[in-house]
Amino acid sequence: MKLMPVGVDIAKNVMQVHFVNTDTGEIFNKALKRDKFLEFFTNRSPCLIGMEACGGAHHWARELTRLGHMVKLMPGEFVKAFNIRNKNDIADAQAIWRAVQQPGKAVAIKTEQQQAMLALHRIRSQLMKFRLMQTNALHGLLAEYGEVMRKGRASLVRNVPEILARLSGRLPAVLIDSLREQLGEVERTDTRIMDIERRIRELSKNDPDVKAISEIPGVGLLTATAAVASMGDADAFRSGREFASWVGLVPRQTGTGGKIQLLGISKRGDKYLRKLLVNGAHSVIQNAREPGPWVTDLLKRRPINVASVALANKMARIIWAVLAHSRPYRKEAAHN
Repeated sequence: MKLMPVGVDIAKNVMQVHFVNTDTGEIFNKALKRDKFLEFFTNRSPCLIGMEACGGAHHWARELTRLGHMVKLMPGEFVKAFNIRNKNDIADAQAIWRAVQQPGKAVAIKTEQQQAMLALHRIRSQLMKFRLMQTNALHGLLAEYGEVMRKGRASLVRNVPEILARLSGRLPAVLIDSLREQLGEVERTDTRIMDIERRIRELSKNDPDVKAISEIPGVGLLTATAAVASMGDADAFRSGREFASWVGLVPRQTGTGGKIQLLGISKRGDKYLRKLLVNGAHSVIQNAREPGPWVTDLLKRRPINVASVALANKMARIIWAVLAHSRPYRKEAAHN
Protein backbone atom coordinates (compact mmCIF):
# COMPACT_ATOMS: atom_id res chain seq x y z
CA MET A 1 0.00 0.00 0.00
CA LYS A 2 1.34 3.40 -0.98
CA LEU A 3 1.36 5.76 1.96
CA MET A 4 0.10 9.32 1.62
CA PRO A 5 3.02 11.77 1.90
CA VAL A 6 2.75 14.49 4.54
CA GLY A 7 5.10 17.40 5.12
CA VAL A 8 5.48 18.74 8.66
CA ASP A 9 7.41 21.85 9.62
CA ILE A 10 7.96 21.56 13.37
CA ALA A 11 8.52 24.39 15.82
CA LYS A 12 8.27 24.93 19.56
CA ASN A 13 4.56 25.61 19.78
CA VAL A 14 3.08 25.40 16.27
CA MET A 15 3.41 22.62 13.67
CA GLN A 16 2.63 23.38 10.03
CA VAL A 17 1.16 20.35 8.23
CA HIS A 18 0.85 20.09 4.44
CA PHE A 19 -0.48 17.25 2.27
CA VAL A 20 -2.71 16.53 -0.71
CA ASN A 21 -5.48 14.05 0.03
CA THR A 22 -4.94 11.16 -2.37
CA ASP A 23 -8.68 10.35 -2.43
CA THR A 24 -10.24 13.79 -2.91
CA GLY A 25 -7.32 15.89 -4.18
CA GLU A 26 -7.98 18.40 -1.39
CA ILE A 27 -4.95 20.46 -0.37
CA PHE A 28 -4.45 20.66 3.39
CA ASN A 29 -2.06 23.22 4.84
CA LYS A 30 -2.80 24.10 8.42
CA ALA A 31 -0.99 25.12 11.59
CA LEU A 32 -1.57 22.82 14.58
CA LYS A 33 -0.92 23.65 18.20
CA ARG A 34 1.64 21.47 19.95
CA ASP A 35 -0.92 19.73 22.17
CA LYS A 36 -3.15 18.91 19.16
CA PHE A 37 -0.37 17.64 16.89
CA LEU A 38 -0.38 13.94 17.85
CA GLU A 39 -4.15 13.95 18.20
CA PHE A 40 -4.40 14.97 14.53
CA PHE A 41 -2.51 11.84 13.42
CA THR A 42 -3.94 9.40 15.98
CA ASN A 43 -6.92 8.10 14.00
CA ARG A 44 -5.51 8.57 10.52
CA SER A 45 -4.43 5.82 8.16
CA PRO A 46 -0.66 5.25 8.09
CA CYS A 47 1.13 8.12 6.33
CA LEU A 48 4.66 8.84 5.13
CA ILE A 49 5.52 11.85 7.28
CA GLY A 50 8.53 13.95 6.34
CA MET A 51 10.31 16.31 8.74
CA GLU A 52 13.59 18.16 8.86
CA ALA A 53 16.13 16.58 11.23
CA CYS A 54 16.18 19.55 13.62
CA GLY A 55 15.55 20.12 17.31
CA GLY A 56 12.72 17.92 18.60
CA ALA A 57 12.45 15.94 15.34
CA HIS A 58 13.59 12.64 16.84
CA HIS A 59 11.05 12.94 19.67
CA TRP A 60 8.17 13.53 17.28
CA ALA A 61 9.44 10.80 14.95
CA ARG A 62 9.34 8.26 17.79
CA GLU A 63 5.84 9.34 18.83
CA LEU A 64 4.46 9.21 15.26
CA THR A 65 6.08 5.82 14.66
CA ARG A 66 4.26 4.46 17.72
CA LEU A 67 0.99 5.59 16.07
CA GLY A 68 1.78 3.42 13.06
CA HIS A 69 3.08 6.07 10.67
CA MET A 70 6.33 5.94 8.71
CA VAL A 71 8.57 8.90 9.44
CA LYS A 72 11.40 10.12 7.22
CA LEU A 73 13.81 12.64 8.72
CA MET A 74 15.74 14.64 6.14
CA PRO A 75 18.73 17.01 6.33
CA GLY A 76 17.86 20.68 6.10
CA GLU A 77 20.10 21.16 3.05
CA PHE A 78 18.15 18.48 1.16
CA VAL A 79 14.79 20.11 1.98
CA LYS A 80 16.05 23.59 1.10
CA ALA A 81 16.36 22.64 -2.57
CA PHE A 82 12.57 22.14 -2.75
CA ASN A 83 11.61 25.53 -1.31
CA ILE A 84 10.64 27.63 -4.33
CA ARG A 85 9.19 30.58 -2.42
CA ASN A 86 10.11 32.89 0.40
CA LYS A 87 10.90 31.13 3.64
CA ASN A 88 7.94 30.81 5.99
CA ASP A 89 6.13 27.99 7.76
CA ILE A 90 3.67 27.34 4.94
CA ALA A 91 6.36 27.28 2.24
CA ASP A 92 8.62 25.10 4.41
CA ALA A 93 5.87 22.52 4.97
CA GLN A 94 5.26 22.41 1.21
CA ALA A 95 8.99 21.97 0.56
CA ILE A 96 9.15 19.11 3.06
CA TRP A 97 6.11 17.51 1.39
CA ARG A 98 7.90 17.64 -1.98
CA ALA A 99 11.18 16.40 -0.53
CA VAL A 100 9.72 13.38 1.30
CA GLN A 101 8.50 11.98 -2.03
CA GLN A 102 12.00 12.03 -3.53
CA PRO A 103 14.67 9.36 -3.11
CA GLY A 104 17.30 10.60 -0.73
CA LYS A 105 19.35 9.75 2.32
CA ALA A 106 17.17 9.70 5.43
CA VAL A 107 18.48 10.47 8.90
CA ALA A 108 18.18 7.48 11.24
CA ILE A 109 15.71 8.06 14.07
CA LYS A 110 17.61 8.01 17.34
CA THR A 111 16.43 6.36 20.53
CA GLU A 112 16.16 8.27 23.79
CA GLN A 113 19.23 6.40 25.05
CA GLN A 114 21.27 7.53 22.04
CA GLN A 115 20.10 11.11 22.46
CA ALA A 116 20.98 10.97 26.15
CA MET A 117 24.52 9.92 25.26
CA LEU A 118 24.85 12.73 22.73
CA ALA A 119 23.53 15.21 25.30
CA LEU A 120 26.34 14.22 27.68
CA HIS A 121 28.86 14.67 24.87
CA ARG A 122 27.48 18.14 24.08
CA ILE A 123 27.71 19.18 27.73
CA ARG A 124 31.29 17.91 27.90
CA SER A 125 32.21 19.71 24.69
CA GLN A 126 30.78 22.95 26.03
CA LEU A 127 32.75 22.57 29.27
CA MET A 128 35.95 21.88 27.31
CA LYS A 129 35.49 25.14 25.38
CA PHE A 130 34.75 27.03 28.60
CA ARG A 131 37.87 25.60 30.25
CA LEU A 132 40.01 26.60 27.26
CA MET A 133 38.66 30.16 27.49
CA GLN A 134 39.49 30.28 31.20
CA THR A 135 43.04 28.99 30.81
CA ASN A 136 43.75 31.28 27.85
CA ALA A 137 42.52 34.24 29.89
CA LEU A 138 44.81 33.35 32.79
CA HIS A 139 47.81 32.89 30.47
CA GLY A 140 47.15 36.27 28.88
CA LEU A 141 46.56 38.17 32.11
CA LEU A 142 49.69 36.81 33.79
CA ALA A 143 51.79 37.50 30.69
CA GLU A 144 50.95 41.20 31.15
CA TYR A 145 53.07 41.10 34.33
CA GLY A 146 55.99 39.16 32.84
CA GLU A 147 54.86 35.70 33.97
CA VAL A 148 54.98 33.35 31.00
CA MET A 149 54.33 29.62 31.32
CA ARG A 150 54.38 26.65 29.03
CA LYS A 151 51.21 26.01 27.08
CA GLY A 152 48.63 23.70 28.55
CA ARG A 153 46.28 23.46 31.49
CA ALA A 154 48.56 21.22 33.59
CA SER A 155 51.39 23.76 33.56
CA LEU A 156 49.01 26.55 34.49
CA VAL A 157 47.42 24.72 37.43
CA ARG A 158 50.86 23.73 38.70
CA ASN A 159 52.53 27.14 38.47
CA VAL A 160 49.81 29.75 39.07
CA PRO A 161 49.67 29.45 42.89
CA GLU A 162 53.41 30.15 43.13
CA ILE A 163 53.15 33.00 40.61
CA LEU A 164 50.28 34.61 42.49
CA ALA A 165 52.23 34.40 45.74
CA ARG A 166 55.14 36.15 44.03
CA LEU A 167 52.91 38.86 42.53
CA SER A 168 50.93 39.50 45.70
CA GLY A 169 53.45 42.09 46.89
CA ARG A 170 53.26 44.07 43.63
CA LEU A 171 49.62 43.90 42.54
CA PRO A 172 46.37 44.94 44.24
CA ALA A 173 44.86 42.27 46.48
CA VAL A 174 41.53 42.46 44.62
CA LEU A 175 43.26 41.36 41.40
CA ILE A 176 45.14 38.52 43.11
CA ASP A 177 41.87 37.29 44.65
CA SER A 178 40.16 37.44 41.26
CA LEU A 179 42.96 35.46 39.60
CA ARG A 180 42.76 32.84 42.36
CA GLU A 181 39.02 32.58 41.75
CA GLN A 182 39.69 32.14 38.04
CA LEU A 183 42.09 29.29 38.81
CA GLY A 184 39.47 27.77 41.09
CA GLU A 185 36.96 27.90 38.21
CA VAL A 186 39.41 25.99 36.02
CA GLU A 187 39.79 23.29 38.66
CA ARG A 188 36.02 23.09 39.19
CA THR A 189 35.51 22.77 35.43
CA ASP A 190 38.07 19.95 35.43
CA THR A 191 36.00 18.15 38.05
CA ARG A 192 32.79 18.64 36.06
CA ILE A 193 34.41 17.26 32.91
CA MET A 194 35.63 14.18 34.78
CA ASP A 195 32.13 13.68 36.20
CA ILE A 196 30.61 13.83 32.70
CA GLU A 197 33.14 11.30 31.43
CA ARG A 198 32.32 9.00 34.34
CA ARG A 199 28.61 9.23 33.48
CA ILE A 200 29.34 8.47 29.84
CA ARG A 201 31.27 5.39 30.96
CA GLU A 202 28.43 4.27 33.23
CA LEU A 203 25.78 4.82 30.55
CA SER A 204 27.72 2.77 27.99
CA LYS A 205 29.10 -0.04 30.16
CA ASN A 206 26.44 -2.54 28.99
CA ASP A 207 26.42 -1.48 25.34
CA PRO A 208 27.90 -4.30 23.17
CA ASP A 209 28.35 -1.97 20.19
CA VAL A 210 30.52 0.42 22.19
CA LYS A 211 32.57 -2.49 23.48
CA ALA A 212 33.02 -3.93 19.98
CA ILE A 213 34.35 -0.79 18.31
CA SER A 214 36.48 0.16 21.32
CA GLU A 215 38.84 -2.61 20.18
CA ILE A 216 39.74 -0.54 17.10
CA PRO A 217 43.06 1.34 17.57
CA GLY A 218 42.38 5.05 18.00
CA VAL A 219 38.77 4.53 19.10
CA GLY A 220 38.47 5.28 22.80
CA LEU A 221 35.46 5.65 25.05
CA LEU A 222 34.45 9.08 23.76
CA THR A 223 34.79 8.19 20.09
CA ALA A 224 33.02 4.85 20.52
CA THR A 225 30.04 6.25 22.40
CA ALA A 226 29.72 9.26 20.07
CA ALA A 227 29.91 7.04 16.97
CA VAL A 228 27.26 4.59 18.16
CA ALA A 229 24.89 7.35 19.28
CA SER A 230 25.42 9.56 16.21
CA MET A 231 25.04 6.73 13.73
CA GLY A 232 21.69 5.69 15.19
CA ASP A 233 21.47 2.51 13.13
CA ALA A 234 24.31 1.09 11.04
CA ASP A 235 21.78 -0.26 8.53
CA ALA A 236 20.90 3.34 7.65
CA PHE A 237 24.16 3.42 5.65
CA ARG A 238 24.76 1.20 2.64
CA SER A 239 28.52 1.03 3.09
CA GLY A 240 31.44 2.19 5.16
CA ARG A 241 32.24 4.81 2.56
CA GLU A 242 28.75 6.26 2.87
CA PHE A 243 29.21 6.53 6.64
CA ALA A 244 32.63 8.16 6.16
CA SER A 245 31.01 10.56 3.69
CA TRP A 246 28.28 11.35 6.24
CA VAL A 247 30.99 12.24 8.77
CA GLY A 248 32.69 14.47 6.16
CA LEU A 249 35.91 12.46 5.72
CA VAL A 250 35.77 11.89 1.95
CA PRO A 251 37.13 14.25 -0.74
CA ARG A 252 35.00 16.95 -2.33
CA GLN A 253 34.65 16.65 -6.08
CA THR A 254 34.53 19.17 -8.87
CA GLY A 255 34.59 18.64 -12.59
CA THR A 256 32.95 18.98 -15.96
CA GLY A 257 33.02 17.17 -19.28
CA GLY A 258 33.69 13.85 -17.59
CA LYS A 259 36.84 15.09 -15.84
CA ILE A 260 36.62 14.81 -12.06
CA GLN A 261 39.05 16.52 -9.71
CA LEU A 262 39.31 15.47 -6.07
CA LEU A 263 39.79 18.22 -3.49
CA GLY A 264 40.14 18.25 0.30
CA ILE A 265 37.68 16.48 2.57
CA SER A 266 34.11 17.77 2.47
CA LYS A 267 33.86 18.55 6.21
CA ARG A 268 30.11 17.97 5.99
CA GLY A 269 28.04 16.12 8.52
CA ASP A 270 28.91 15.59 12.17
CA LYS A 271 31.79 17.95 13.02
CA TYR A 272 32.16 16.63 16.57
CA LEU A 273 32.50 12.98 15.56
CA ARG A 274 34.88 13.90 12.74
CA LYS A 275 37.13 15.73 15.22
CA LEU A 276 37.19 12.73 17.56
CA LEU A 277 38.10 10.36 14.73
CA VAL A 278 40.88 12.60 13.41
CA ASN A 279 42.31 13.11 16.91
CA GLY A 280 42.21 9.36 17.52
CA ALA A 281 43.97 8.67 14.22
CA HIS A 282 46.61 11.28 15.01
CA SER A 283 47.21 9.63 18.38
CA VAL A 284 47.71 6.23 16.71
CA ILE A 285 50.25 7.64 14.27
CA GLN A 286 52.22 9.46 16.96
CA ASN A 287 52.09 6.94 19.81
CA ALA A 288 51.62 3.45 18.38
CA ARG A 289 54.77 1.31 18.28
CA GLU A 290 53.56 -0.40 15.12
CA PRO A 291 50.87 1.67 13.38
CA GLY A 292 50.75 -0.90 10.59
CA PRO A 293 52.20 -1.19 7.08
CA TRP A 294 49.36 0.81 5.53
CA VAL A 295 50.01 3.84 7.75
CA THR A 296 53.80 3.47 7.51
CA ASP A 297 53.66 3.46 3.72
CA LEU A 298 51.26 6.42 3.69
CA LEU A 299 53.57 8.50 5.89
CA LYS A 300 56.35 8.07 3.33
CA ARG A 301 54.20 9.84 0.74
CA ARG A 302 52.02 12.27 2.69
CA PRO A 303 52.36 14.71 5.65
CA ILE A 304 51.22 13.51 9.06
CA ASN A 305 48.03 15.61 9.04
CA VAL A 306 46.95 14.17 5.68
CA ALA A 307 47.77 10.69 6.94
CA SER A 308 45.69 11.30 10.09
CA VAL A 309 42.62 12.23 8.05
CA ALA A 310 43.12 9.21 5.78
CA LEU A 311 43.39 6.93 8.81
CA ALA A 312 40.29 8.55 10.34
CA ASN A 313 38.44 7.75 7.10
CA LYS A 314 39.55 4.13 7.39
CA MET A 315 38.55 4.01 11.06
CA ALA A 316 35.06 5.26 10.17
CA ARG A 317 34.69 2.48 7.58
CA ILE A 318 35.87 -0.14 10.07
CA ILE A 319 33.40 1.15 12.67
CA TRP A 320 30.55 0.76 10.19
CA ALA A 321 31.70 -2.73 9.17
CA VAL A 322 31.93 -3.93 12.79
CA LEU A 323 28.46 -2.58 13.65
CA ALA A 324 26.68 -3.42 10.39
CA HIS A 325 27.90 -7.02 10.23
CA SER A 326 28.05 -7.67 14.00
CA ARG A 327 31.58 -8.99 13.71
CA PRO A 328 34.51 -8.33 16.05
CA TYR A 329 37.41 -6.17 14.94
CA ARG A 330 40.24 -8.16 13.33
CA LYS A 331 43.62 -6.45 13.24
CA GLU A 332 44.98 -8.54 10.37
CA ALA A 333 42.02 -7.67 8.14
CA ALA A 334 42.25 -3.95 8.93
CA HIS A 335 45.91 -3.75 7.86
CA ASN A 336 45.24 -5.13 4.38
